[in-house]
Amino acid sequence: MGLPNAGVVRADALSRGAGLPEPPPTRTIVLWCPDWPVIAAARAAGAPPEQPFALIAKGLVFASSASARQVGVVRGLRVREAQARCTDLVTQPYDDALDHRAFEPVIRAIEAAAPGVEVLRPGTIALRARGPARYHGGERAAATILAGIAADHGAPGVRAGVADTPFAAEQAARARPTRPGERVRMVPVGRSGSFLAPLPLGVLGDPDLAMVLGRLGLTTLGDFAALTDEQVRDRFGVPGAFLHRLAGGRDPREVSARDVPPDLEVQASFEPPLDRADQIAFAFRRSADEFAAKLRAAGLVATTIRVGIVDERDVLLERVWAHPRWFDAADVVDRVRWQLAGGVDPTGLEAPVTTVVLEPVAVDDLANHERGLWGSGPDERVHHGLARVQGMVGHDGVVTPRIGGGRTLAERIVLVPWGDTPTGGERALAVVRDRPWPGRLPGPPPATVLERPRPVDVVTADGGSVDVDDRGTLTGEPERFRSEGDRGGRFAPVTAWAGPWPLVVRWWESGGRRLHRLQLVDADGRAWYLVLADHRWWAEAIAT
Repeated sequence: MGLPNAGVVRADALSRGAGLPEPPPTRTIVLWCPDWPVIAAARAAGAPPEQPFALIAKGLVFASSASARQVGVVRGLRVREAQARCTDLVTQPYDDALDHRAFEPVIRAIEAAAPGVEVLRPGTIALRARGPARYHGGERAAATILAGIAADHGAPGVRAGVADTPFAAEQAARARPTRPGERVRMVPVGRSGSFLAPLPLGVLGDPDLAMVLGRLGLTTLGDFAALTDEQVRDRFGVPGAFLHRLAGGRDPREVSARDVPPDLEVQASFEPPLDRADQIAFAFRRSADEFAAKLRAAGLVATTIRVGIVDERDVLLERVWAHPRWFDAADVVDRVRWQLAGGVDPTGLEAPVTTVVLEPVAVDDLANHERGLWGSGPDERVHHGLARVQGMVGHDGVVTPRIGGGRTLAERIVLVPWGDTPTGGERALAVVRDRPWPGRLPGPPPATVLERPRPVDVVTADGGSVDVDDRGTLTGEPERFRSEGDRGGRFAPVTAWAGPWPLVVRWWESGGRRLHRLQLVDADGRAWYLVLADHRWWAEAIAT
C-alpha cells in the first residue's frame, strides 16, 4: 500500500529537532471502501457480486474479491495459478481510469455534506474532522454519517478511521474491527503513535525499507519509530525520514482539499427513440453547443471526450475519442455520428437510441489554445483542413501512420484514424514495438514503404535470374535489376548489395512461408528492400 507524495516532505517538518514541541494535531477522518477497484470493475462488467472476480495488471493479480481470496486468489499471483485455484474466476484487466470515474459520484456526495475532501486514491478519501464533528455532534457521529453517505452512493461496506494524522486515520479505517458491525475506529487524541506501534512495516508501502529494517531485527512501526531522527536521516535519507515520522504518528502532511471540477457533462434524451444516425446527430447538435459553452465558461477545452449511447434495450455503447487539438461542437457531433454508424448501416441502427451522454475525459487550459495575434499558424490550418476532410469522408478516411511491432515492414505499419490514439495508447504501442521480434529488419526503417509490393527482376552479369538455393545462398551475384515501372526499359546497375536473410513467417500454420530478403543500391544511391517469395522478387520499401 503506497502513499501519495511519500517522498515529498516539507523542509520545516524534517528540520525540527527531537526536543522541539510538535504542533497540535489536526484530527482527520478517513473513509475507506474495501476492494473498491474490484467493485467498480465488476459493476462495469456486469459480473454478479458473489462470483469470484480478479483484476489483472502485467500478468499478475492486482486485486481480488473476497470470494476469490477465500480460495487463495491473492494479489501478486500469476493469472494461470489464480485460474487453477479458482476455475470459475472472472478476470478483467485493471483500468485506472474506470477506477477514478466510478468513484466520482461518491466523492461529490461526500463533498456536498462536508467540503474539503482530499482523494488519497479511488476508494479512500480524507477530510478534516473539526467541521463535521461540530456539525454532527462529535467525531464518531460525523464519521458514521459520512460512511453512510458513501455507502448510499455506491461504495458498500465503507469503514472510517479517526486519528491525529491522515496516515494513522487510514490505518484505523483498515484495521480489523474489534467487534461485529463496527464501522468506525477511533484513535484517541495523542495516542496515534501507540496505535501504530504494533503494525508491520509493510503498511508504509516501501518493501525495500522493510527488508533492510527486518535484517536489523526491526519488524514493527514501533521498532522503527524508536530510532532517532538523525539515525534514520543519515541512513535512509529524506524519504526514510518521512516514513519514520509516519511510523511515530507524526505525519507532517495535512489534509488538502481537492479542486472541485465543474459539472461539464451533457445529456440528450429522445422521446420517442430515434433509429437513424443522421437524426440523432442532428438532434444532439444543441447539446454539443451546450457542452462547448460550458467548457468556454470554465476556461477549458476538451482534448479527450467520452460518448455514451444508450438504446431502448438499455445497452450502452461507450467510446473514448481523442483529438489532436481540441473538440468544438462540430467535432463532437461528428464523433457521435461516427460512433452510431460504426459497424452498421449508417441509415439505421440495431435498436432505437434513447439517450446520448457526453463528458470530457481530459481538459486543458483555454489559454494554451488561443489563436495568435496574426491568426492561426500552419499547424492550425493543417489540423483544420484534415478535420474538414475527415468530416466529409468519415472517421477512417483520414489516417496517420505509427510504427508498431512485427517482423515484416507491412506488419509494423499501424494506421490510426486522425485524432485518435492507438489501441491501448502510445505507451502500449511502444511496448509492442520494443518486444523482441526475431528476424525483423534492424533500424533505421526505410523512408518509403510501398502500399503494394512491386515485382522486380534481378539478374546476373550474363542475364540469368538471381534466386536463392536450398542452402539459403544466392544462385548468382546481382548485377542489374528493374522494377515493374521500368518494364520494357533498361535495367539499372546494382552498385552494392547485401543478403540474403531468411525469414520464416507463421511456421506453425499451414499457410506459413519461408521468405528471403535482399538489399540493393542503384546508381542513383537509392536503397531497395526486396523480398523473395515463391521464387519471385518483390520490392517492399525504398530508402533514399
